[in-house]
Amino acid sequence: MTGEPTGGDGNGIADTGGDGTYVGAIDQGTTGTRFMVFDRRGQVVANAYERHEQYYPEPGWVEHDPVEIWENTTATIREALAAADLVPDQLAAIGVTNQRETTLLWDGATGEPVHRAIVWQDRRTTDRVEELEAAGRTEWIRATTGLEPDPYFSATKLEWLLENADPIKLERTRPADVRDRAQAGEVLFGTVDSWLVWKLTGAHVTDVTNASRTMLFDIHAGEWDDDLLAEFSVPRACLPEVRPSSDGDYYGHTDPEGFLGAEVPVAGALGDQQAALFGQTCFEPGDAKNTYGTGSFVLLNTGSEAVESDHGLLTTVAFQRSGEPMQYALEGSVFVTGAAIEWLQDVGLVDAPGETAELARSVDSTEGVYFVPAFAGLGAPHWDGRARGTMVGLTRGTRREHIVRAALEAIAFRTRDVTAAMEADAGLQLNALRVDGGAVKNNFLCQLQADVLDTPIARPVVDETTALGAAYAAGLAVGYWETVDELRANWQVDAEFDPDGGYEDRYERWGAAVERSRDWADDEA
Repeated sequence: MTGEPTGGDGNGIADTGGDGTYVGAIDQGTTGTRFMVFDRRGQVVANAYERHEQYYPEPGWVEHDPVEIWENTTATIREALAAADLVPDQLAAIGVTNQRETTLLWDGATGEPVHRAIVWQDRRTTDRVEELEAAGRTEWIRATTGLEPDPYFSATKLEWLLENADPIKLERTRPADVRDRAQAGEVLFGTVDSWLVWKLTGAHVTDVTNASRTMLFDIHAGEWDDDLLAEFSVPRACLPEVRPSSDGDYYGHTDPEGFLGAEVPVAGALGDQQAALFGQTCFEPGDAKNTYGTGSFVLLNTGSEAVESDHGLLTTVAFQRSGEPMQYALEGSVFVTGAAIEWLQDVGLVDAPGETAELARSVDSTEGVYFVPAFAGLGAPHWDGRARGTMVGLTRGTRREHIVRAALEAIAFRTRDVTAAMEADAGLQLNALRVDGGAVKNNFLCQLQADVLDTPIARPVVDETTALGAAYAAGLAVGYWETVDELRANWQVDAEFDPDGGYEDRYERWGAAVERSRDWADDEA
């Protein structure tokens, strides 16, 4: 489905005040792919979106079809350009942002994936992670990568693919082991950014932010780590080259003979949460944002210092511009946010996500109901891969309104879990939080979040900041924008929510509900 162009002079094209060129961004997410076009003021000119299939071959397993993702990418680019009556030559650059950690392998000769992509939510490698923990590898991995060992990250997914993907048939007669082909550099590994950039340009690259989510990358040295590659039996030859997020040398150009019919620089890439940080113009240490998508992700810019967490947070690369040092962030990852709203719809408690605010507002409280949506385990600061979704406090008088309100409260409470840990690690108090993502259109949720955090919430006019961040990275690389001050000037507040408080007792009780969700999968038959 194609979004409506916004802004402009009545013909669907925003007034750029310039040369009629724009920057495009591919925003490849967990549930779908979006292509957006932005003008120099950071305003949306065109927008198209396509959903893709979710595959659940076994409990706890989640997969995507890389071919479908690519086909949706080309479709949305065409749709968005057509909606705004633009031609590809009007794109000064394209940036890419993507669901992070999702892992795939493809044949470098044919371009065919050797298996469906294993999605970041997938828990099939929980046993392997527990082996790492039992072997005392946790501190080493955390010190090198900034990450808590978890099935969330790419390393154990890639290890599983190399062991379990079907052999590749060569010349229709001789099967070749996938690991052997990877060792020869014939089978390529990538997160989704690498896959899309390779399809667009033929370059096998990734950026520092996506590399930092693989659990194979030394975030201090800025390179793949040989000891981690050995631990997970990953051949170096299959890995992409790591490049800056905003790359003045460009990753490559689209093929003028390809689907786009033009030679456009592909010059920026960021994992989706770092892209949102960039799009929210959180360029200085102390700036923070929370993106409410399928999951929630709070990032706090810590500048050129990689701050180690003592409270279950991740240390990650925030972004890197060409010729400049890497910038870092503390991150709190909540695996289920929008997915909790989708679940309410799946089980028939709501007909559409937009209903949740009205239903939640129709009751004064949850009447003691707590909902812990640990469908994919618990991320920061708990890191329990065996936690499962839990609802407690139900009585005969519980109605759907109470459950819906409990789901929205859970989103706010999980954010507070993360920000409390963040404040303890960074030694600062959060003075404000910039928010974005689909769920922040819900005013009730935004006010609830401000109340639970006891912190002001600011929602920007352009809330698709993930795509905007990718556009900014690519545009800076090609000189479409000269400085980050131009980007700061683009940022505008749509709404602010001041806290009324009143949730201290509820939040304290929330901790007891979380404890009841933990380690539940151990009891599965």
